[in-house]
Amino acid sequence: MTTDLVPLAVLMFLVTYPSRAVGLLAPGIERLPRRALDYLQLVGPAVLAALAAVSVMVGTVGGRPVFTVGLPWLSVAACLALVAWRRNLFIGLAAAVGIAIVGRVIGFA
Repeated sequence: MTTDLVPLAVLMFLVTYPSRAVGLLAPGIERLPRRALDYLQLVGPAVLAALAAVSVMVGTVGGRPVFTVGLPWLSVAACLALVAWRRNLFIGLAAAVGIAIVGRVIGFA
């Protein structure tokens, strides 16, 4: 185990935590413009989506990152489609996990 990525984790913390904690730390946050509140509510999902995208789209071959297409793409597409259609994140995530499990059981992943 190396500590090469610790500075990156600290940087990520310094960038994301203040924007998420402003609601707890700043009194009167409800007086912020609606656009700013919408932005603050989307910071967490945006960070999660970025992390998920890297784990789905990037693999390693011989220690080098490579762009990959496979079963995770189907899981993500199904999740996005179901969330857009049903407006329910739980159903989308359950479908994505189900697709991943079935794919691994039958040997696609």
